[in-house]
Amino acid sequence: MKRRRIYFDYAASTPLDSNALKAMMPYLKREFGNPSSAHGFGQAPRAAIEEARERVAEFLGAAPEDIVFTSGATEANNLAIQGAVFASKEKKPHIVASSFEHESVLGVIKELERRGSVETTYVEPTGEGIVEAGRVEKALKRNTVFVSVMYVNSEIGTVQPVEEIGKMLQKAAPQALFHVDAVQAAPFLDCNTARISCHFMTLSSHKLYGPKGAGALFVKKGVSLTPFLYGGGQERAMRSGTENVASLVGFGAAVREAANGRTAIANVKIRHLRDRMLKGMMRAVPGVELNGSLELRVPSNINVRVEGVAARELAQVLDTKGIAVATGSACTERSQEPSHVLLSLGLSRQEALSSFRITLGKHTMKEEVEKFLKVFPAVVSQLRI
Repeated sequence: MKRRRIYFDYAASTPLDSNALKAMMPYLKREFGNPSSAHGFGQAPRAAIEEARERVAEFLGAAPEDIVFTSGATEANNLAIQGAVFASKEKKPHIVASSFEHESVLGVIKELERRGSVETTYVEPTGEGIVEAGRVEKALKRNTVFVSVMYVNSEIGTVQPVEEIGKMLQKAAPQALFHVDAVQAAPFLDCNTARISCHFMTLSSHKLYGPKGAGALFVKKGVSLTPFLYGGGQERAMRSGTENVASLVGFGAAVREAANGRTAIANVKIRHLRDRMLKGMMRAVPGVELNGSLELRVPSNINVRVEGVAARELAQVLDTKGIAVATGSACTERSQEPSHVLLSLGLSRQEALSSFRITLGKHTMKEEVEKFLKVFPAVVSQLRI
C-alpha cells in the first residue's frame, strides 16, 4: 500500500480547490477563444475574466477597474515598484521597504539601486518580526515616492501593522505610494484596501487554493504607473498580453471560496492544530525556539529553530518519511545561504540555518499533526548524534 504523504508547506502553494477546477474546465476545453476577439468565440472568455475581476475587487473592497491581472505576485510586485518609480517626477526617487520583504520586492529594488535609478532605506523589524510604523516614519525623506511593507511575512508569518502605517503615511508623506504585498495574508485576514489606506496591493492565486499562473495588483484610482510590458493593450494597457483565461477564472472562484465565510471557521481549526503542533514539538525536544511573535502571527505558521540541527538535513530526512516542510520561502529554498528574514530578526547565521517552517492549511488533519509529533523527536535525535 502506497504511503500517504503529508504536506506542511501551504505558504509555498496550496492544492487547487475543487470548485476552482470545475470553474476552469470550460476554458481549458470548449471556450478556447481569445478574450480580445470581437466575435462570439471571444465573448464568453471576456465575460468570465470580468466576472473574476469583480470577485477579486469585492475581496479587496475595490472597484473592478482598480484590478490589474498578472501572471502572479512576482509580476504584480515588479509592476507596482517599477511602474511607480518610472512614473515619478523625482530626479532620484527614494524608496522605503522593510528589510524582510519577499525576494520579488527586494530583488527589483536592488536592481533599480544597481542601475542608479533609486535610493533606498531598508527598515529593520523588531526581534519579534514586526515592522513598526515609527521606524517607517523615521526612514521617510522629502523625495520618498514608494513604501513597501508586506502584510504577513512569508517565512515567519508575523502580521505587520499595515493599517497603522497607511494612516501614518497619509499624514507624514502624502506624496508616497504605499504598497502592501498581501499574498500570505489573503487566506486569513481582511484585505480591504480602503481600510489599509494603500495604493497597491498584491495577491497570488495559488496561495488561495487557486491555480498557478494568475495574480492581481490593486492600483488605486488616479495613481500613475508606467507599464513594462507593451503590446495589445490588455488590462487597461497596464499589462499587455493575451490573458490566461482558465487560471484567472480559477482565481476568481478561489477568491470567492476564501471570502464566503468558510475561512473564519477554517482558521479556528488551523490555529488549534498549529498550537498543538508547536507545544508538542517544544515538549518533546529540548532546544526548540519559535522565531517571531506568536500572538501577532497568522494561524497557519510555525517557524522554529532547533538547536544543534541543520534545518536542510532535517527537512530532507522528514521528506524521506513522507512529511514535507520548508527551510524558507519556496523562492529561495534552493539557496545555501541563511534566510535574510531570520537574519533581520537578529538571529545568528547558525540559528538561521537551524530554522525551518511549517505551514498548515484547510486540508490539514489532526492525524497528520500527530504523526509528525511522533516522528520529529526521533529525527532530531538522529541528526544531533
